[in-house]
Amino acid sequence: MRYAVLGGGKRIRPRLVYASGRLAGAPIGVLDHAAAAVEMIHAYSLIHDDLPAMDDDELRRGRPTVHVAFDEATAILAGDALQALAFETVCDGGVDAAVSLLWVRLLARAAGAEGMVGGQVLDLEGETRRLDAAELERLHRRKTGALLHAAVAMGVVAGNLPSAKADALDRFGREIGLAFQIHDDVLDATVATESLGKRQGADADRGKSTYVTVLGLETARQEADRRMTGALQELACFGTEAEELAELAKFIVLRRR
Repeated sequence: MRYAVLGGGKRIRPRLVYASGRLAGAPIGVLDHAAAAVEMIHAYSLIHDDLPAMDDDELRRGRPTVHVAFDEATAILAGDALQALAFETVCDGGVDAAVSLLWVRLLARAAGAEGMVGGQVLDLEGETRRLDAAELERLHRRKTGALLHAAVAMGVVAGNLPSAKADALDRFGREIGLAFQIHDDVLDATVATESLGKRQGADADRGKSTYVTVLGLETARQEADRRMTGALQELACFGTEAEELAELAKFIVLRRR
């Protein structure tokens, strides 16, 4: 479990929790629980995604994947335990019970059939046939976008914002979640394994539909920029107070790995 969580990574999801939470006026000590939990869910999803029955990857963040470093059974159990620990963490005694309940619902929806798991099913289906752009968007709004959106939402519900501003951040989270995956597909097609930290072109080698294979490289880049621009527009109502979130949105689409 420690190997998976503490072995590097960009920590984008926890950073979104903190940035949205600070904007919403939530106490930092409370946000610590949500930030840790969302990263645990992310780490669990990567462990299981890398398994031989799924994507069968041997490299993650420049290191052997969990089932390679240990063994397949240990990897499955480590992922299961991280998921359980995430829900325990958001129900810690230091968090208001009403906030904990909202967090549990957000995490469960993002991780389950309407989120990552449902997206993974669509992803597996995409190995046997070519998906169109609409199907690809539906897949990635679940598989990748749902947890990124939940990270923003967890920060928001821990604070106190007028409904109009909370709705703007909800739309921001949905757009930036999709922008992340589009840019991830671009990186997978253009960045070497040594820099990427995982095997370059792995999805294409498995015959999966990606934004690059469906739209073409340049159009995929333009679509990522368009989604980022849409996300940034949702922050306009906050003025300079949303600078931290805006910088994160730009990093998501400008990162090199």
